[in-house]
Amino acid sequence: MKRVVLSRVAAVTSLGDDVDSLWRQLNAGQSGIAPLKRFDCSNYISRYGACIDGLTAAEGQSLMVPLLDQVAGKLGPVPYGCRLLVATTKGEIDLLETRGRNGRSAAMADLPAAFIDRVARCFGLPAGGININAACASSTIAVARGAAMIAAGQATAVLVYAADIVSEFVFSGFSALQALSAEICRPFDSKRSGLNLGEAGVALLLVEEERAREDGEPLLARIAGWGAANDAHHVTAPARDGCGLILACRQSFSRAGVGPEQICAVNAHGTGTIYNDAMELTAFSTLFGEGLPPLHGLKGSIGHCLGAAGGVEVAIAARSLQEQYLPPSVGCREPEAAACGRVGEVAQTIDGDYLLCCNSGFGGINGALLLQRIMP
Repeated sequence: MKRVVLSRVAAVTSLGDDVDSLWRQLNAGQSGIAPLKRFDCSNYISRYGACIDGLTAAEGQSLMVPLLDQVAGKLGPVPYGCRLLVATTKGEIDLLETRGRNGRSAAMADLPAAFIDRVARCFGLPAGGININAACASSTIAVARGAAMIAAGQATAVLVYAADIVSEFVFSGFSALQALSAEICRPFDSKRSGLNLGEAGVALLLVEEERAREDGEPLLARIAGWGAANDAHHVTAPARDGCGLILACRQSFSRAGVGPEQICAVNAHGTGTIYNDAMELTAFSTLFGEGLPPLHGLKGSIGHCLGAAGGVEVAIAARSLQEQYLPPSVGCREPEAAACGRVGEVAQTIDGDYLLCCNSGFGGINGALLLQRIMP
C-alpha cells in the first residue's frame, strides 16, 4: 500500500483567511462567534453564528463562489493528474433561498454537480469529481476516501475541497431541532446547551508520499489510518453508547497498525450539544479507558462548519502534531466530569506521533482519521 501525506492546506474561516491566522487566533483563545447580521434571527432560538468577515457575493451569486475563490488563491496550483473530491452538505443553498423568496423555482445551477464543476475549474482541474455528503462528517469521509484512493494506487494526488456557509435555511432547521445554543457554545462543558453554526472553506492536498518527496511538496502530516461507520440509531441523535464512533476509530487504528496507547491527542467533534458530547466521551472512555489523552475541539472558536468542519480540524491537527501543542478549547470553562483534566480553555502540550481526528453527523455517520507526525 502507498503512503499518503497531507501536503498543502488552505482555509478561510471566521478567524482569518489562512491557516497561520487561524492558528494564532486559536492559541490566543479567540472566538469568531458573534451576533448574526446576515439575516433576522428574531424567530429563532439563537442569534449567534460564526460568519466570515467581509464575505459578500454579487447579485444572483452564492456566497460559496467568493469563498471558493479565496481558498483556491491561497492553495496555489495542484499537481498534474490530481483527482477531486468535494465535501459540502448544502452547497449553494443561499441561491435556493433567494429564488424561493422571489417566487422562482430552483435552477440546475443550484445542484451539487454544477458546484463540483465550478470547483474543478477554479483549481484548474478537468471537469468531474465526486461530492461527499456525509452530514457533519463529510470532509472527514472525503479525506478518508482520498487517502484510500492513493493507498490503493488509483491516484497519486487528490484534492479535497470542503465548504459550507451559514444560511438561514440551515439555521432555521437547527433552530427547529432545538440544537442551537442561545449563547456562545460551550463544547464538553458541563453546562453546554447546544451548538453555534459557522462557515468555512478549506482545501486539503493529499499526495502519495514518494511523489511528494520527488516533487518537493511540503510534508505536513501522514494520513496513517482512517475509518467510517454508521450506528444507524436515529435520524439526528447519536447512539448513546458511541458504537459507530468506536468502530470508526478502531478501523483507523488497525489500518495504521497502532494501539490506542500510541495516540497522543484527540481532536474531537465537540459540537456543544448535550448528547453528541456525551456520546463522544463515552466512546473515548471505551477506546482509551483511564488513558484518555489530551482532548480539544474547535467549535467554540469557529462554530460548527458542517461539511467543512473536519477539513479545518485536520489542518489544525497537522499543525498541532508539528508543534506538539493543542490550542485551548474555547467555551469549555467547566469540563464534563468524564473529560476533566483532559480538555479546557488552556493550551496543552502533547508528546507523541499520532493524533486522532473524528467527526459524527446526522443519520449516525462517524468518520475517523489518524494523523502521523513526519519528522524532519
